[in-house]
Amino acid sequence: MSESPPTIAALREALRAIEGDAREHPVLPFGVGELDERLADGGVRLDALHEASSCGSGWGDDAAAVLFVAGIAARTRGDVLWVVRSRDLFAPGLYQAGLDPSRVIYAEARDDAELLALVEEGLRHRGLGAVVGEARRVQMAQARRLQLAAEGGSTPALLLRRPARGGGDPLDTPSAAVTRWRVAHAPSAPVPWEGLGRAHWRVECVRQRGGDPFQLTVEGSDEAGRLALPAALVDRPAAQDRAPARAVG
Repeated sequence: MSESPPTIAALREALRAIEGDAREHPVLPFGVGELDERLADGGVRLDALHEASSCGSGWGDDAAAVLFVAGIAARTRGDVLWVVRSRDLFAPGLYQAGLDPSRVIYAEARDDAELLALVEEGLRHRGLGAVVGEARRVQMAQARRLQLAAEGGSTPALLLRRPARGGGDPLDTPSAAVTRWRVAHAPSAPVPWEGLGRAHWRVECVRQRGGDPFQLTVEGSDEAGRLALPAALVDRPAAQDRAPARAVG
């Protein structure tokens, strides 16, 4: 009787063993099955670099990307170092996404080089819940330094990649990030009262180490930093939400 073919999980484990990386990584699940099941690690690795960007330059998409990152940071333990280039971070918005402003340590950098140095220093501190940085240009060598600084700890590096002034997609350049995300706002669900319902986001994982890209529409972060699957999409076939694979470094 012939043996059954190995499962994807078994193949991934064998690959990790070959690469000498069979140890377990600390992971923070999103708590949304449709999302966690498509991530190779079952959630966001806490000892790694992750990048997120908006789908465009509009304020709606930009706010969605910021709140997506804030929701991840909100679900970690400890203070959060948030390094910015300009003073446009809206504390009440972070609070709405579950990140209490009292947990946030703000730092302002003169340029991307100083910002990345501050992020790296925060990661090496090992006592923070998360480190967030907002950068426009990041070289591969700089991304590798952040990934190495995060490894062995439990403080994720969450890098918001702002579009450069000349335009272009910041996620088109190679990176050492374990996951790379593109976030956009989507129409919210209608509600039986005057006003808007809970925000909806179109979340696209354009690259992940050990897994495939995918796209999913979710309800935005709530007051505890948690995402949810819209009720209208719960029974929708998963294949309809999958994004075509793209080679992103």
